[in-house]
Parts: sequence; C-alpha cells; structure tokens
Amino acid sequence: VTYTSSILFDTTLTNASGCDSVASLDLTINNSSTSLTTVTECDSYTWNGITYYNSGTYDATFTNSQGCDSIATLHLTINNSSTSLTTVTDCNSYDWNGVTYTISGSYDEVFTNSQGCDSVATLNLTINNSSTSSTTVTECDSYTWNGVTYYNSGAFTYTTTNVAGCDSVATLNLTINNSSTSLTTVTECDS
Repeated sequence: VTYTSSILFDTTLTNASGCDSVASLDLTINNSSTSLTTVTECDSYTWNGITYYNSGTYDATFTNSQGCDSIATLHLTINNSSTSLTTVTDCNSYDWNGVTYTISGSYDEVFTNSQGCDSVATLNLTINNSSTSSTTVTECDSYTWNGVTYYNSGAFTYTTTNVAGCDSVATLNLTINNSSTSLTTVTECDS
C-alpha cells in the first residue's frame, strides 16, 4: 500500500506462536513545496545569486522547513536595451533632439524603447567653423575686388567655401576718393 498523507494505523496479525501481533503505523508525510516567480526585466536579472541574460524557465532546489525539497521556478523574460549611433559633420552648430550643439564631441540621449528598456542614442559630432576676413581699402575712382569693379564707397561681402566646407565671408570696407579735374580757358593779348 502506498500512503500519500499522514496516518495512524493499527493492524492485527497472528504471530508465529498463533497469538495476536498488533502492528501500528504512525506515518507523517511531509510534502515538497514549489514556488513560481514570473519576471520581465531589461538586459539581465539576478536570482538566487545567479545572473541570467536570456529569457527562459529556471529552477532552483532548496530544502523546506519540513526537510523536503522546495523547488523554486523562475519564468524569466529578458528584454534588451537598444543603441543607435549618428555621425554628423556640420558647420557652426547642429540641432539634435531639441538641443543645439556648437562644440565637437560625443553626446548621449537616453530614451525608452518599445520593450520598456533603455534606448541610448549617441551622436558623434564634428563642428567645423565658418571663417571671416576683413579688408580696408582706400582707392581713387574705382577698385576691382573678386572680379567686380566698385565705383562707390561702402562695405561689400563675398562668400565662398573654406577648407572645412563652411562659409568663408570676406568683407571689403572700401573708400573711393574721386579724382578731380579743372578746365581753364584763357584768351589773352601779348602775355
């Protein structure tokens, strides 16, 4: 007979001498125990001193207070963080995720991805700067600069591209002084 629960049982048998033989069974059945933990975590999860990086079902066996097996089961779902990398070269400044950057460098922004984990976006930024130059000239009547002849005083600009691929703005501060002429007509006798 197989017993699965505690029982106090007496049975009477006949011994070799033909007399009663009372057999008593005082049986205590201690049960094993189980527990189930369901976890969803980002990237890794530490359970009972072990770090898990992959989704799965994991068991650990202990001894319960009754001296029987205690089986702990972990149903684990691991969602992964995500990363993205953007490399940009721009002139003077660059707008990224609502922030204007004016200095070259590596910048990170942390968002939440569709699985509820971190999404780290990285910007590798190179900022090249525009350049300027200024020339002051005083000339008579006209002045030719970058293929254009100017006859009046003023400030003039010429925009080209520098070696970094950004604007190079040259400014000419020009003063034109006009030559002067005079005409004298004389009719005279003797001298």
